Amino acid sequence: MFHFPSLENFEPTRATLHNYANAIGVIPRAFGIPHPKWWHISLKVVVDGLTTDLIPLPGGGAMSLKLDFATHDVVIQTSNGQKMSQSMTAGLTGTQMGDWVLDSVASLGLSGEVARGKFESDDERPYNPEEASRFFEVLTAVYAVFKTHQANLTGEIGPIQLWPHGFDLAFEWFGTLQVEAEEHGELQTFPSQLNLGFYPGGEPYFYSNPFPFVSDQLLPHTLPDGAKWHTEGWEGSMLPYQTIIGDSKGSERILDFATAVYKLASPTLTA
Repeated sequence: MFHFPSLENFEPTRATLHNYANAIGVIPRAFGIPHPKWWHISLKVVVDGLTTDLIPLPGGGAMSLKLDFATHDVVIQTSNGQKMSQSMTAGLTGTQMGDWVLDSVASLGLSGEVARGKFESDDERPYNPEEASRFFEVLTAVYAVFKTHQANLTGEIGPIQLWPHGFDLAFEWFGTLQVEAEEHGELQTFPSQLNLGFYPGGEPYFYSNPFPFVSDQLLPHTLPDGAKWHTEGWEGSMLPYQTIIGDSKGSERILDFATAVYKLASPTLTA
């Protein structure tokens, strides 16, 4: 159904995109309409790139920020037709790109404290448009496969979104159990959940991680060809991207992986 090319040479460009994603991600974090699950800080896949949600402007109207893979620019656009852009091929460091973003949104009336630590970096930022376009080809294919899987699920499902801090594309399916877990030193209650995601860095992989991870009910089961359980550092399952490169049935293999984990994990996540 879709073509899954190699991302062997993508890492330098991926690191740049990750840095720039954080540079635009601090804006909805600081000025966006808050969502209780933090969905307001994520980027969404659109036809030409990755965009923030609409962010209200003080004088009325709204704006959005986008990593544009058609023009290879960071683009800031408002509902009244204003548009500003900065090339991602210009070699700007994370700090320089972040400063350009902050200056640009300040000109639209948005100013205040932002999480500068998310993007500040003086590292060189190479950007290869060909590699970036190839990545976006993969990302849109993965998005379509994830949407196909979502259509077969019941219950509460979150949007497919790219998280700037991790630079992974993912969504969550929510179970009916309430789980106590510690976060930021405090015991809190969270809904049980199962994600499905794609991480393109280093050695790219797909993952699907149940929370909570009931190891004695999951680990005895074998996953589809190429997929495996993962318990070192984080608990869940993974399917290495390299196993589907050039495979004409790559889409089906991703769906088989996602479906298998869902069928095994969902009974452990429902009351």
